[in-house]
Amino acid sequence: MTQEQWTAVDRYITDLLCPDDQALSSALADSEAAGLPSIAVAPNQGKLLQLLAQLQGARTVLEIGTLGGYSTIWLARALPKDGRLISLEYRPAHAEVARANIARAGLDRVVEIRTGAALETLPKLVAEPGAGPFDLVFIDADKENNPRYVEWALKLTRPGSVIMVDNVVRGGAVLDEQSEQKAITATREMFELIAREPRLSATAVQTVGTKGHDGFLLARVTS
Repeated sequence: MTQEQWTAVDRYITDLLCPDDQALSSALADSEAAGLPSIAVAPNQGKLLQLLAQLQGARTVLEIGTLGGYSTIWLARALPKDGRLISLEYRPAHAEVARANIARAGLDRVVEIRTGAALETLPKLVAEPGAGPFDLVFIDADKENNPRYVEWALKLTRPGSVIMVDNVVRGGAVLDEQSEQKAITATREMFELIAREPRLSATAVQTVGTKGHDGFLLARVTS
């Protein structure tokens, strides 16, 4: 199959099962207008996040990597009215766009966006009374730090929690043992870390679609 076919299939699935609405389409449009990179999850992937949170019965969600808040909206819609989603975003300008998108979606009472380097924010969350444990953690930020993000996610979850990491196949480049790209070496390190971590049961699934060839990792905290 070609990229054109993958995109067409995604469009077919999205039109039938994940139809657009004003809050989501405006979030993408405003993110583009603000110059944010076009790397938000696809609509069918956003719906997958929502379904995972619902199946998990999640009341608390931690998202690492907010961007314009598109995936945040999908996740927050799965939470009960007294639920809580904390999203970590490195760039203040991105966080500003995301806050406006989330407020327009009517989810600002559920979502809190914290700015700054996630590796500086995560230790503060661990020490913060009542911040965790989180029922679901979605990691979709700078790939170089994914191993560390998974380690912190383990400290902020409980047995039964779910951790999802996006963009783990990298167009198949994850197979390249000789790669010097930090995103690839870190992705391989993350896989190896999870493989030897007795507290995690995990798998990864390849995906094709509007975002090309990639995949996600899904792990359950077992102990």
